[in-house]
Amino acid sequence: MSGSGSKRTLGAAAIGNFGEQYDFAVFGFAMPVIAAQFFPKGDAVAALLSTFAIFAVGFLARPMGGLVFGYLSDRLGRVKVLTLTIWLMAAGTGTIGLLPTYDAIGLAAPVLLVLCRLTQGAAFGGEFTGSTTFVLESAPDDRRARWVGINHCIGNVPIAGVALTLFAFQYAVGKENYLAWGWRIPFLLGSLIGVVGYLIRRSVDDPEEFKQATRGRTATNPLRAAARGGLKPMLHVALVMPIQAVAAYLLIGYMYTYMVREAHLDAGTALLANGAGIGIYAILCPIGGALSDRYGRKPVMSVGALWIALVAYLSLHLASGGSPYGAFAGQILLGIGIGIYAGPATATTVELFPTSFRATGHAIAYQVTVAILGGTTPLICGWLVSVLHSPMAPAWYVTGFAILNVLIVQFVPETKGIRLRTSVVDANPLSMNLASDTPRTSAGEAR
Repeated sequence: MSGSGSKRTLGAAAIGNFGEQYDFAVFGFAMPVIAAQFFPKGDAVAALLSTFAIFAVGFLARPMGGLVFGYLSDRLGRVKVLTLTIWLMAAGTGTIGLLPTYDAIGLAAPVLLVLCRLTQGAAFGGEFTGSTTFVLESAPDDRRARWVGINHCIGNVPIAGVALTLFAFQYAVGKENYLAWGWRIPFLLGSLIGVVGYLIRRSVDDPEEFKQATRGRTATNPLRAAARGGLKPMLHVALVMPIQAVAAYLLIGYMYTYMVREAHLDAGTALLANGAGIGIYAILCPIGGALSDRYGRKPVMSVGALWIALVAYLSLHLASGGSPYGAFAGQILLGIGIGIYAGPATATTVELFPTSFRATGHAIAYQVTVAILGGTTPLICGWLVSVLHSPMAPAWYVTGFAILNVLIVQFVPETKGIRLRTSVVDANPLSMNLASDTPRTSAGEAR
């Protein structure tokens, strides 16, 4: 694949992931404001926990969205479905920016907010699986994890960018105006990403790997195929994902609110510190992926999980101390481990499935795991702090999952060099070795 073709492929995939992560980041950073705007005044803790619950609701729709759009992706093609999910994402985000508040329509306000989050979640369920699958199948075989890591990086860069943008925007309009109406602007801007994404995606085609795998096949049901041959790969995804889901959404969905409420940092400092951590996480995703292309997925994932286990307590301790320097250092330490782990882990979760039902199998396993563990992380961490009266409670929660993942990732198949067409479902040692020994100079070869 030419350099311009590679850039177009990565750009088309990443724009939707960019938009989805932007949507979730805007909601995460706006949670203290949303709690005040969409729930009754009087009990700030209850309102914030309710907002965390609505954040989690978006994840409940991800498995269903992933199942529907993953199935359609395997049946109709990768690009057709990706153009649909990006429009759905834009609609959910833009509508939040237009919703009336609790003072205007009462309980209908949080109900409408829940519906918007369900729409976002359904779109994200299809978008992440679709874009990751599209990138994996388009990449040269010896750089698959690097390409997936780049896609993941571009998807998470806007989260750091959102932090910086909100910091500048709050400063420009003033705190009072931001609380009154300014919080709506980032949501409205998010809807424009759908337009840009559609224009980019209509210029690309399905990967050769997918077209070759489906050329001349009889009508098959990807869901039936996944149920028949994909249960073990789905279990392996569930073994890979816990620490990535918990640690990433601790950083993305909880730490900003944590630093404001528990460390009593001003909102601007908290935004910048959180943005720094997320930025490091994003930058290290392709680096972790590239290392796993060279040394294998499992060794690099083990290093990332071990890093998180070692620094989780220190990260929370630094972030909770009230010092801006400690906040930055704590966020960056946590971001390093997540980035190292996420690059190879994301590639592994899609490589585990064969091309014929890759999107369906991945969507079910990945989105269910992330919904259960990632979507509930801000709510559980907020609840632990409230119940145990300790700002360090989330650290033990993350450390436990990190230690667990260091152990259980050893039971996951190594997917570096696996043949995508059959993957681990039908692969045997001979076919894996043949795939590894075949020259991989361009996408579509040695697959």
